[in-house]
Order: sequence, then structure tokens, then C-alpha cells
Amino acid sequence: MKPRAFLLGRPQFDEAYLDFLAYVLPPEQAFWTKKGVATPAEWLIEFAGRVCYMSFGSQQSAKTTGEYIQNLIRNGHESVLEHAVWSFALVGISRAFTHQLVRHRVGFAFSQLSQQYHDESEARFVRPHGIDQVPEAASAWDHAMRDGRAAYRKILDALEQTNRFVPPAERREARRALRSAARSVLPNATETAIVVTANARALRHFFMVRGGIVGDAEMRYVSVALLDLIGPEAPAVFADFSIEFPGDGLPLLVHHPMK
Repeated sequence: MKPRAFLLGRPQFDEAYLDFLAYVLPPEQAFWTKKGVATPAEWLIEFAGRVCYMSFGSQQSAKTTGEYIQNLIRNGHESVLEHAVWSFALVGISRAFTHQLVRHRVGFAFSQLSQQYHDESEARFVRPHGIDQVPEAASAWDHAMRDGRAAYRKILDALEQTNRFVPPAERREARRALRSAARSVLPNATETAIVVTANARALRHFFMVRGGIVGDAEMRYVSVALLDLIGPEAPAVFADFSIEFPGDGLPLLVHHPMK
């Protein structure tokens, strides 16, 4: 099972910028000439950057949108990248992975499947890369997953017998408590789903510190899936990342600093 990413929301750039320019600049300077091919996310980033210097009208440089953004990144002026925000859903991932993912707090927001409210009796598990290559390890892993799910079901069934005596108004929270207790035997490999919202600057940082970790196959798969999904949304922002395949044959994100 490999991770999958689904794009749920993306940046947009509205014509209201014309009203803004007309308000803050004299008529002869209240224009912005978009140069080159760009996406709404890239226009939003460029516009935010130009507002900092009010470099519109005759003050506009000859750079295309892509060149303008890459110059910002090259010079470390990445705060304007925070205006471009995407939302996406991840599936086929383990809770071990999300324990790492949610450590990225700045520029990220998360909504994850709750094991307290969701019945995990039919839980699926994400097999780590390399397990299948060692039969003894694969056998032990399969056995542990079966035992974990069986223990969850047994604990939940036993505890639910006590739920019959709980007043109806209290059963929702009582059921939450039961599932919370039962989930304690589920392994880190339990499959989960999560909705993530992140801005371009935060995503770049994530790709830099996570996408190139050789020893974490799941993190590499997710990083590549996200670059494939969001990279085309703002090519100039992510142009310094490439997907390569080192000796182990798994995809790896490589960062090439802009020159």
C-alpha cells in the first residue's frame, strides 16, 4: 500500500487587486503587467511581494512572475510564500507517519481520523518497506498485526457489555472511552487518514527536512506524492526540488539551491 494525496483546496487570485492599486496609487501608476506564464498561486505571491515595495506601474521590473519568485527565494525573502495555501487529504499512511507529520506546526493545520470515535475493528495496516524481503520479519509482522486487531475487538466487545447500563444521554462519551481504551493495543502501522492545510513556505521546509531522509521510505513516498500534486500549482516555488531514484530504487526528493 502506497500513500495517496488528494488536492482539496488551492489558492485563487481575484481581480480585486485592480481596486487595491487604484486606491493606493495615482492613476498613471495603478497598473501591474503580468509577465510570463503563471498560476494563481504564483500571481498571489508576486503581488504580495510587490506590495512590500509598491513596485507597480513604472516601478515594475522586467522579470517574469517565475523569475520574480525565484529571486525572492534565492535571497531568502520567503515570507510572501506564506500567502499561497493548499489543502489536501492523505490516505494509505500509518499513524507512525502522522506522528512525525504533525510535528510540523508552523504553517500547517491538521484534521485526522479519530480512533476515539471511529471503530477500528476492521483496521488496515501499512506494511513498512523492506519487510517482505525477509520472510521471518514478514511473518512476525503479519502475526503482530492480526494479534493487535484481534485484541482490539476482544477488548471492545468486553467493555461494550458494560455500556448497556449507561444512560442514553451518556452513551456517546462512554463509547468514546471504550474505543480509547481498546485502541491502546493497535500498532503504529494502523492505517489512518488526515486532512492537511499548508502554505508554500511550510511545504518547502517540509520537503527539505523530510523528503530526503534515506531511511524513511514512507516519508519519502508522501513527500514525492505531495510534490507531484502541488508542484504544478506553483512551478516557480518548487523548481529547486527534483525526484530522483538512488540505489534502493525508491523515490527521493533532492533539493538544488537556486543560483
